[in-house]
Amino acid sequence: MALFESYERRIDKINGVLAQYGIKSVEECKEICAQYGLDPYQTVKDIQGIAFENASWAYTVGAAIAIKKGCKVAADAAEAIGIGLQAFCIPGSVAEDRKVGLGHGNLGAMLLRDETKCFCFLAGHESFAAAEGAIGIVRNANKARKEPLRVILNGLGKDAAQIISRINGFTYVQTKFDYYTSELKIVNTKAYSDTERANVRCFGADDVREGVAIMHHEGVDVSITGNSTNPTRFQHPVAGTYKKECIEQGKKYFSVASGGGTGRTLHPDNMAAGPASYGMTDTMGRMHSDAQFAGSSSVPAHVEMMGFLGMGNNPMVGATVAIAVQVSQALNK
Repeated sequence: MALFESYERRIDKINGVLAQYGIKSVEECKEICAQYGLDPYQTVKDIQGIAFENASWAYTVGAAIAIKKGCKVAADAAEAIGIGLQAFCIPGSVAEDRKVGLGHGNLGAMLLRDETKCFCFLAGHESFAAAEGAIGIVRNANKARKEPLRVILNGLGKDAAQIISRINGFTYVQTKFDYYTSELKIVNTKAYSDTERANVRCFGADDVREGVAIMHHEGVDVSITGNSTNPTRFQHPVAGTYKKECIEQGKKYFSVASGGGTGRTLHPDNMAAGPASYGMTDTMGRMHSDAQFAGSSSVPAHVEMMGFLGMGNNPMVGATVAIAVQVSQALNK
């Protein structure tokens, strides 16, 4: 029985990568991890319970490569995990073309380095996928950093932001934007738990201008846009406008576009091109992104359809950080 989805289309490429590190099989990767007390397979399931088998095995392969490379620094381990994820990209797919596996590894590494102060999940609505990824990061990133990483969710709708905060135990930050002076004011801050989850600050905006103001107020260094309910109304315009203004101010800002989601419904004329073309949201992502992922921020099946893994891009960010930290801690014992 095949270990994971699309096994036959992936395994030759995976084995070729494993051979470079003296590993004979995917199954051996699990044994290598177990020798160090690690179970990346389960970590993936803990972060997004509906993730596919290929996601759990890809992170197992990535962790084994990181161990073989002797990555004692968590950021280096994240980059090595990216090599494992890239091995799972189906040849000829959108994910392979965009080097999405390596992109996830590099993004994870960025979040584990102290140069990055604030990371933002930029969502059309405050999605559960962003919440899953945020929890994974907050729980683990600071174990490998000297200065705590600030993690925020920035999305459309103050009511949605408050609900997501209450459900997940985040801190809801209510803002009010003055359209006459362009000033952002903090009206109220409420933590919905006393756990590490409260370290995630959740913002809801009325429109793009307020969303951009929130980005400036929090000093966002790196963000990932989801393609949820409002990709053309909020997250891509916010990221693009913030990118322009950061360039004008001489500030570094790394923008990741999680390209996919509902985009194919925005330009139905492109349907004949299949998964390689997802219309307006893909186009907007290309306009501001430093790295572009493939598939939905939340839906495993859609990311799998792009030739990558059955796990939402946002939860994957959390998984990369969590497992990189685990590898680093295991090798430093």
